[in-house]
Amino acid sequence: MAMHTANDDDNGGEMSEINVTPLVDVMMVLLVVFMVTAPLLTQVVRVKLPKTEQTEPAPDKHVAILSINAAGEPLLDDRLVPLETLETELKNLLNKDPEISIQLQADRAAIFDAVAKVMASAQRSGITKLSFVTLQK
Repeated sequence: MAMHTANDDDNGGEMSEINVTPLVDVMMVLLVVFMVTAPLLTQVVRVKLPKTEQTEPAPDKHVAILSINAAGEPLLDDRLVPLETLETELKNLLNKDPEISIQLQADRAAIFDAVAKVMASAQRSGITKLSFVTLQK
């Protein structure tokens, strides 16, 4: 028989090893749950949509069209507005309709400097809803 003395290492002191078995068990359960639920989340429901003729969207009364022609001149709802007075014109639009949305469309030949100046004028006037209009390829 072996006898233990007070100088042995296993005297009931602190244990310096970490038991990782519970951690591995929890991680395996989470992995299985993830593997089972992931394919369920990616399924797509196939729907055959009806086909109709193309229609025009209903006119929105809260929209103003701001255009920039090839010469870099801003046009607000098809009327020429000098860049110096554009900010006040936009402020007046915003005061009339606080929900106004500006649709910006620029000619492809317009220089970027003109587009940037018009966008800066819109920002200074307080316009927060600004969208860009492009053509479909």
